[in-house]
Amino acid sequence: MSPESRRRKRAKSSRSGQQVVRRTRPAEVDQCHCPACSDADFDPQHFIGDLVAEGADLIKTDDPVEAELFAATFLSAGDLAGEGFAEALNEGLLPAVAEIATPEALAVLLAIDAVREGTVAAAAAQRLVDAGVPTPSWASELRQPVQVGPCRRFADPAGSASILVCTFERAGRPHGFVVHVDHLDCDAAADIVLFPADALDEVVTTIQQNGLRAGVTIVEELLEPAEFRWQVERALDARADHDQERDPAEFDDEFEDEDGPGYHMLAVLLRARIRTLPEPTRPPADHDADPRQTNLELLEMISQIAGQAQQIQTRAGGRSAGRKLPAKRKKSGPAAPIYQLKVGLRGAKPPIWRRLELPADTSLADLHDIIQVAFGWEDSHLHVFETAYGDFGVADRELGYRAEAPVTLEQVAPGVGDRLRYTYDFGDDWAHDIVVEKVLPRQPVAYPRCTGGRRAAPPEDCGGIWGYAELVEVLSDPGHPEHGDRLEWFGLASAADFQPARFDATEITRALSERGHG
Repeated sequence: MSPESRRRKRAKSSRSGQQVVRRTRPAEVDQCHCPACSDADFDPQHFIGDLVAEGADLIKTDDPVEAELFAATFLSAGDLAGEGFAEALNEGLLPAVAEIATPEALAVLLAIDAVREGTVAAAAAQRLVDAGVPTPSWASELRQPVQVGPCRRFADPAGSASILVCTFERAGRPHGFVVHVDHLDCDAAADIVLFPADALDEVVTTIQQNGLRAGVTIVEELLEPAEFRWQVERALDARADHDQERDPAEFDDEFEDEDGPGYHMLAVLLRARIRTLPEPTRPPADHDADPRQTNLELLEMISQIAGQAQQIQTRAGGRSAGRKLPAKRKKSGPAAPIYQLKVGLRGAKPPIWRRLELPADTSLADLHDIIQVAFGWEDSHLHVFETAYGDFGVADRELGYRAEAPVTLEQVAPGVGDRLRYTYDFGDDWAHDIVVEKVLPRQPVAYPRCTGGRRAAPPEDCGGIWGYAELVEVLSDPGHPEHGDRLEWFGLASAADFQPARFDATEITRALSERGHG
């Protein structure tokens, strides 16, 4: 499998866990200056002052996990810079930090030692402690043993993807990790999420329920801690090998993310946790590609966890964990290309879908209006777009929705294969899966336009996908006791006026033009 193929497939599956539950926010790290985040050559002296200054935030916190995430943010960025980082860390950076000999410097050393073995941080920190430098309040907790909770693995029988879940507790502070593993991408980790342990039951329930909705049989098994460690290490190591093939500049967005730690930061912290587990009894796994085809249903099931579990995050008092939104296309630049979208109504049997062509820089507010026209909806209910970058709709702080009007489609779906979810009417719950099928050059035609599809959309307020299936059954049977009532309720003169198989792309395109689109 080529690096580009892995990148595209990983981009799809990484949406699976971007918002499963509350991501713990590290102590404020405004900007990392290592080579992974800038074009400068690595110079330890360049950011020693900044690093120690950021240690002031570590002194203010009483949560050791925030200290660990601070260190993980810095270390993960350095790791992506190349092999020279480890040498610079031990021979230049950490000794220089220790020479400053302030409480802030000690906090930095203790945090780094907590998540990374084999550095001089422990010895340097001990020298400062012996010299009487005050320790942060969380230092004693870092010395407490870590207790492991249940270790579980959720997978489909085909073995194309799995979800590893485990909780840990130290000094009365419990937390857990979700690791999404793509077995079709060399068993590499697609994403990691840190969650409050009191949300464990909801995380498990969400996984199981979304498996049922996707029609995928999910098998749950309890793992021994040593086996869990083996599974996690295999996933992290495979992902690390893949990341070595990537340009460090590709990681810039992650380290500028203001909403929470990304994959690489959490990988550093997770490695620190699994080191507390028993050593695996079997040798490390070989890193080999798997030639099987992707189980798209399972990957889609995993992706549902993201949107559903934002509710868990909200109840847990956390913040939205979407990635930083890419910059909007400049108006002075070249015109946006055309996206070919397939918009399918989830759960519809037979399938109900539309194929649309529209400029990539169409706003989400306009996309909402286009979908309303394409499906014959009446825009009389609330809606939301669930994306890898957060939820967008009518701005609502309580629901965690950000304003959709300023955001364009290509910002939340940057390329072919990218997906988002559009849900209309939270009562009937008309969920639409949107996928970017192609990126096309502009043609001398009016956009947006509908170029394909299947079947008429259900009428408003008919009770959701199950209510619509019942409606079709009732109206197709003149002898059904509710046949007349349903006709009257929907204002139909006869059942012949109800045509669920009808679809006309030209009619939809004309309606879009009449609504002022194109």
